[in-house]
Amino acid sequence: MTLDGYLKLALQSVTNPREVAALLLSIRPGREALWTAFALVVVLNALIFSVSLLMNPAGIPAFLASPVMFVVMQGGALAASILALTWMGRLFGGKARIEEIALLMIWMQGLRVLVQAVMLLLVPISAMLVGLGTMIVTALGVWIAVNFLDEAHELGGPLRALAVLVLGMLAMAFAVSLLLTLAGVTPEGMTDYV
Repeated sequence: MTLDGYLKLALQSVTNPREVAALLLSIRPGREALWTAFALVVVLNALIFSVSLLMNPAGIPAFLASPVMFVVMQGGALAASILALTWMGRLFGGKARIEEIALLMIWMQGLRVLVQAVMLLLVPISAMLVGLGTMIVTALGVWIAVNFLDEAHELGGPLRALAVLVLGMLAMAFAVSLLLTLAGVTPEGMTDYV
């Protein structure tokens, strides 16, 4: 995919997310391609996070200051969200396979890389602009995710897809917090960073 094609599909993800979801799902990449794309978006997110650390190192928990640890956390969170959204969708009568949800969530992470790169360019210009942009991008991310989930799971409406998204993210957050606790990372150890 060319940069121009990527940017056009990124814009179309906002203006017509269902069409983009249908297009992505029609590709049906193999597992090797999915794993490669998964690794790519995780590493790109880690690189952008590392650059943002160089620009503002304060306020980051010590366990995330290491790029390797961030890659592990990012990869674990993405994998957990894929599993949670697949299973939660199935509880609501959804039909999507894990590979289909993985493809859509990987694409969303690719969009996140683009947005984070733009935000990094805006940081020296205006922190307020970055904050406003973050709120807008978060709302657009929910819009895209709801439409992607509805298209993939064939839920029959955005409200059911929104319920899948909210409950799936809660399940993912619970799983990640449980894993962090088992790894020895506790809220008490992070109070200096709050």
